[in-house]
Amino acid sequence: MHSALPAYPQLGSSSRPQCEHRSQTVPQSCRCLLDPGQAMELIYDSFAQYLVTEKGYDEDLLTLAPDSLDFCCKGLVLDIEEGNFLKLAEDGTVLRASHGTKSMTSEEILEIYGRKEWKHFNTVSGMVSRTAKYYLYDNYFDLPGALLCARVVDSLDQHNGQKKYDFWKDMVAAIQHNYKISAFKEDCGMYFPEVKNHPDKYLQRCPESVKKWLKQLKNAGKILLLITSSHSDYCRLLCEHVLGSDFEEYFDVLITNALKPGFFSHTPNQRPFRTLENDEEQEALLSVDKPGWYSQGNAIQLYDLLKKMTGKLDPKVVYFGDSMHSDIFPARHYSNWETVFILEELLGDKGTVPAKAESEPLEKKGKYEGDQLKVPYFVSKQWGSFFMDRLPGLENAEETLVHTWSCKCISTYSTIAIPSLEAIADLPLDYRFTRFSSNSSATAGYYPSPPRALLPNEDSVTMK
Repeated sequence: MHSALPAYPQLGSSSRPQCEHRSQTVPQSCRCLLDPGQAMELIYDSFAQYLVTEKGYDEDLLTLAPDSLDFCCKGLVLDIEEGNFLKLAEDGTVLRASHGTKSMTSEEILEIYGRKEWKHFNTVSGMVSRTAKYYLYDNYFDLPGALLCARVVDSLDQHNGQKKYDFWKDMVAAIQHNYKISAFKEDCGMYFPEVKNHPDKYLQRCPESVKKWLKQLKNAGKILLLITSSHSDYCRLLCEHVLGSDFEEYFDVLITNALKPGFFSHTPNQRPFRTLENDEEQEALLSVDKPGWYSQGNAIQLYDLLKKMTGKLDPKVVYFGDSMHSDIFPARHYSNWETVFILEELLGDKGTVPAKAESEPLEKKGKYEGDQLKVPYFVSKQWGSFFMDRLPGLENAEETLVHTWSCKCISTYSTIAIPSLEAIADLPLDYRFTRFSSNSSATAGYYPSPPRALLPNEDSVTMK
């Protein structure tokens, strides 16, 4: 499940010369249309209801304690067969772990996983998440499923004393039941009917500053794209509620059911574009030669369309997304697009910009740079900082801090990282961002400021 909005046009760099200006296109993603707290509870309930009523799991799964969502932390990997959740360091070693919801001690982690690379790290670091061995949780839409799986492990341990686990097939069935392409139209499952009936409860309206920004981009000659893995009927509900009934006027091209990350990795033969009639997909298209609303598709033919629309041989694409796995990694790896990572954790782990890192005069600063941020996204007490953590060690051993694998991915695959679109909406369109690059520090690309955990000599950072 995923939906998308547009991106920033001009990505300059203070660490290397800016590339020659080219016509630019602007896509983005925003699962953040959803209110995180309400939506996470609904998603959890949707899956739990199916497991209990259709698969016979313990009814206790239907009861959600108020503080249990603290378990949800982006970047966790579920080792499915073992029932363990892992937080990985950038070199693939295990920093923290839990069996079900129960945290493992440092001694237990060292005994089970040692000081070596986790056995599936090579594949997970290549962003392969469709496997029976493990699952990567990297966005807020997925995370309630992590909590449910952890509680399933707790339940199976309590009642069956299991050592190996085979619940994943039932979890996949719950996802399919709630989110299959026909579910919105058929009022299937719990999720779509609830969002349809109570959109104000689950959806956040787009700030006027962002809507104004989108219009400014279009007026400046930028091509705006919306690319979402959501089907067209659900996308329309979201966008009408969030942007207004005129939402289509903000975009030149709309692509629904894009099935990311396959949208970026598949060829035209594997994943052709299709037209839509009354939200039903029609015949496959051999090529796409005009703006409009399409379904499925691939980045290769989209880029050919952008060449036609811009009249440029190499139009520059800036892609905004909130999923490393579905958006940022594939857009950079397969299409070599500029990528802007929407990272809500920057709201919950805020730092201060060192004076030497500033790249623009004060009069060109965005609205968040001098203000105190509200923190709508929590930092998990169980899992700690998204960006750094201590290596597990024996009691009284000296503490060693390392970057997390999630943190490493940000600087590797993102051009810049921002907490939200609203954070940059008031900036001039020619604002020059400092980007992540091999020539700059690991914190250079965070805007408006790096996370507190990455700043040197930060006494207030607590890793325990």
